[in-house]
Amino acid sequence: MAGDNRPMPQHPDRLIRLQGATNFRDLGGYTGQGGRPLRWRQLFRAEHLADLTEADQAAVAALGLARTFDFRGVNERAATPYQLPGAVQHALSIEPSVVQRMQDIVAAGQSLTVPAVVGLMNELYRALVNDQSHRFAQLFEHLLDEDRPMLFHCTAGKDRTGVAAALILLALGVDRATVMQDYLLTNQHYRHPPMPASETPPEVRAVLWTVREDFLATALDSIDREHGGIDTYLQQHLGLSPAARAQLAARYLQDE
Repeated sequence: MAGDNRPMPQHPDRLIRLQGATNFRDLGGYTGQGGRPLRWRQLFRAEHLADLTEADQAAVAALGLARTFDFRGVNERAATPYQLPGAVQHALSIEPSVVQRMQDIVAAGQSLTVPAVVGLMNELYRALVNDQSHRFAQLFEHLLDEDRPMLFHCTAGKDRTGVAAALILLALGVDRATVMQDYLLTNQHYRHPPMPASETPPEVRAVLWTVREDFLATALDSIDREHGGIDTYLQQHLGLSPAARAQLAARYLQDE
């Protein structure tokens, strides 16, 4: 609260340590517009939550999450549904595309190589900012609608979720180096589940299960080159007028 002189509590751990999810993270503490840090325990990013244990459920419930935003496609949600008591779920479907494209490559008699899959991932990131901006616009509508603690996620919490997190942080004035740092934390924390035997080379699978600086850089470069920069993109494609961004900052940045 403005005028509240109580000392700020020590920053909690960014990673929420759970048994059934390894990439559940708080966006709090990053320095935003005017040097004001993001509030802790308001904005969370994660992978899917279908494998949470009872202890995990209790730990997540203690966060007071009121709403979750699920970027998974229809079949992904049906395969691994979840329930969080007290949290309203919102589907913001972005259908996965890379695995299908990989299958098309194999069906055409071509080899799956690291450069080929890196190319597919870069195409994905361009498509996320160019073709899926309406989903991110919906997310921001919810962010502006109320400020109760929220979580957004996809399957692994790295690509669709990574772009969403980057857009939120940039909209709140966080610098790009810090945005990239948050994005790359996935490589420290995310542990994918055991996978069935596959003819896909392990080095190719590694591309799919990690994030790379050039992936997010591709998305941001597309915003800069094709949409006039982040400020124009936020306003024209995500519906964030200067007044809306000021409202966003008031809700999610700590008071001066």
